[in-house]
Amino acid sequence: MTVGAHITPTTRDLDTRAQIHDLVVRFYREIVFDDLLGPVFDQVAEVDWAAHIPRLIDFWCRVLLDEPGYDGYMLQAHQAVHELEPFTIEFFDRWYLLFIESVDACWHGPIAEKAKAHAAHMAGVLARRVAHIDWHPPAPTMPETLDTNAAARPKQYARLSMLEADDSKEVRP
Repeated sequence: MTVGAHITPTTRDLDTRAQIHDLVVRFYREIVFDDLLGPVFDQVAEVDWAAHIPRLIDFWCRVLLDEPGYDGYMLQAHQAVHELEPFTIEFFDRWYLLFIESVDACWHGPIAEKAKAHAAHMAGVLARRVAHIDWHPPAPTMPETLDTNAAARPKQYARLSMLEADDSKEVRP
């Protein structure tokens, strides 16, 4: 199966672990290929996607579905990255807008809205506590394609096969 092959447009809400899995895979696939954020995740943070994706799924399942499984501390990990590459308002804006676009592309309903609100809250907390930035969510712009780096994708798809990692494992961040 190729990355994201089971992600289909829908009007469903983010009400199952499978839906949250699809959101996380969709969103972080866009992050990996983003010109601004991709290098931060790949070269600065050196994210191990096979380990990180299941943690992110656990995190969002806890936030949105009240499922147990995530008990990590995100401030410390983000502080370490910030010390290597200081976060800017542009980083927070881009992360947030990509998240909103990823949710809105496939999911609608109260849990999808809760996900977007939590993403804004989380970005604001990280901006204040890690980067000492007073960040507020930008207004979403007209929909634009998330596929801004299509030419780079074929050579990088091999690295992204781990995005389909088994998300049932409980992993600490």
